[in-house]
Amino acid sequence: MGEPILKYELIDDIAVLTMDDGRANALGHNMIDAIGASLRRAEGEARAVLLLGREKRFCAGFDLEVMASGQEHVQKLVTAGAELMLDMYTHPLPIVIGCTGHALAAGGLLLLSADARIGAEGEFKIGLPEVAIRMTLPIFGVELARDRLARNHLTAAVTQARIYNPVEAALVGYLDQTAPAERLRETALARARELALLPQPAFRNTKLKERSATVKLIRDTLMEDLRTFDGATR
Repeated sequence: MGEPILKYELIDDIAVLTMDDGRANALGHNMIDAIGASLRRAEGEARAVLLLGREKRFCAGFDLEVMASGQEHVQKLVTAGAELMLDMYTHPLPIVIGCTGHALAAGGLLLLSADARIGAEGEFKIGLPEVAIRMTLPIFGVELARDRLARNHLTAAVTQARIYNPVEAALVGYLDQTAPAERLRETALARARELALLPQPAFRNTKLKERSATVKLIRDTLMEDLRTFDGATR
């Protein structure tokens, strides 16, 4: 077995998950499975979740080795990623992301799936570059962006593949605020503690109602849209 790629800590009532694969925190099956298992564990012992990346690298997107290994493998990975993002988007606990650095492609989609997003200040790239690299963004990604990004920035962010620095990303809607890199963890943990105080099941039930229309659209289109998805131009 290799080294763990996700660290789980319980700090007070907050489940703190730290992704670190030693590289760019690409979303492969192992990382997806590790995050999913940690989210399920958190339901039984926490009141909120904080997801962090390694220094200067939050998530660089889906694992490029898998994305270059053929349509069947691409479809399986992207489907698993979509399911993880839906799990986050509908999770009964508040999910906060501390975006420690670059967050591109699937990394940007993770930001769109969380309840609160705080980004480290710095020369980091955040966004959805799929169109610029000859990929058609799946419907689930478009709909998460439609729900979470500012309406007047949606076309630039999605169809025109614009990439933003953290300050711009907070204006567009990938982030809610920024913080100095050295204070990111404590700032994000403080936000998680605030959200953990919201009473249940009121938070869970209202979150599901708020997002039900987007979830239904994604569920209705997910399998058909990904059935022919191969990561290339269509």
